[in-house]
Amino acid sequence: MELKPLKIGKHIIEKPIIQGGMGLGISWDRLAGSVSREGGLGVISSVGTGLYENRAYCETLMADGRPYEVENFYSRRALFKIFENARKLCGEKPLACNVLYAINDYDRVVRDSCEAGADIIITGAGLPLTMPEAAKGFPDVALVPIVSTAKALRILCRRWEKAHGRLPDAVIVEGPLSGGHQGFKYEDCFKPENQLEEILPPVVEEAKKWGEMPVIAAGGVWDRNDIDRMFALGADGVQMGTRFIGTVECDASDTFKRKILEAKEEDIKLFKSPVGYPARGVKTELHRRIEEGTAPKIACISNCVAPCHRGEEAKAVGYCIADRLSDAYEGKEETGLFFTGANGYRLKEIITVRELMDKLVNGE
Repeated sequence: MELKPLKIGKHIIEKPIIQGGMGLGISWDRLAGSVSREGGLGVISSVGTGLYENRAYCETLMADGRPYEVENFYSRRALFKIFENARKLCGEKPLACNVLYAINDYDRVVRDSCEAGADIIITGAGLPLTMPEAAKGFPDVALVPIVSTAKALRILCRRWEKAHGRLPDAVIVEGPLSGGHQGFKYEDCFKPENQLEEILPPVVEEAKKWGEMPVIAAGGVWDRNDIDRMFALGADGVQMGTRFIGTVECDASDTFKRKILEAKEEDIKLFKSPVGYPARGVKTELHRRIEEGTAPKIACISNCVAPCHRGEEAKAVGYCIADRLSDAYEGKEETGLFFTGANGYRLKEIITVRELMDKLVNGE
C-alpha cells in the first residue's frame, strides 16, 4: 500500500507520519525540524521550554535553578527560539506544536505557538473545548484535538460548531499503549474495548458525519505493518512518539535514551500522575523512593498544570511532574521520570530520523 500525503487544513504532509509531541524537551527543535525536513510532521512540545539551552531564556529562577512560576516554566522567548532553530532544518515545510490542555496558561501558549510559526496545533490531556478561541486570529493554523472515543469527538464538534463556527482540521485518536499521559482511567487502559483497534473505527465513522476530517491513529504504532493495519481500519495517518526517541536528533539526554534502550517489557508501567491521568514510563529508582517516602521534596515551584492544584495532587502521588521530567531531560537518572510507550522495550538502536522514516515508509 502506498502511503499518500496527508492534508491537515491548508497544510500538506508528504508522508502521513506525525511525530508525537514529547515533553519535557524530548521533541524540540532538532527532532521536530528533522522530521518535517524528511517529509513527516515534526511536533514541538511546548512543555517546559524555560529549560531550553540551559535556561538561557528564563526570566526568574529559584536558587536550585528551577524556573519560577508558569510564565518561566513555559517560556515564550524559548519557544520562539525553538521554532526559529527548527525552521533552519525544515524550512517552510509544515511544523506543529503540541500544547497540553491541562496547563495553567493554555490560551497564552497556543497564541505564542501560533505567533512563533506553528502551522498546526495539537492538543490532548483533556477535551479542548476552548481551542478555537485560543487560536482566534490565526485562520491558517490548523487545529487538531486528541480524543479517545467517538463520543468525545462528537461533543467537541458540536461545541466548536455552535460556539466558534468551525470544526477540527483533523483528529488524533489515541489508544492506551502510548507513552506519557493516557485518555483513560487506570483500569480502563487494560480493557479490550479501549484498545486502538477497537476505538479507531467508531471515531472514523463519527468524523465522516462532520465532513472531510482526517483521522490519525496513535498509541502503540511501531512499524510499517502497524501503519498498514491502521490504514486498513480507516486512518488517514499515524502519530508515533516512542520510535523517535531512538534517533540521533531526538532532543532527549543520552541518559534518557539509554534508560529506554535498557528497559525490559516488564519495566514499563502505568503509574499515577499529578495531571489526573495515568502515565506510562519506565519504573526506576524514583518509583522505589516514592514508595519508601524518600523521593525529592515537593514544592510546586513551576505551577505547571491546573489539575495538580498547586502541588496538592503532586503530594498525593508522591512527586512533582515538572521537576521529575526536568531531571530526566537533564539526564539525572536517580530522580528523573522517563516516559515511553508500551513498546519502548523494542528500541534497540539509535538511528537518524532519515533512516527511521525510510524504515517506516519502506517497511524495512
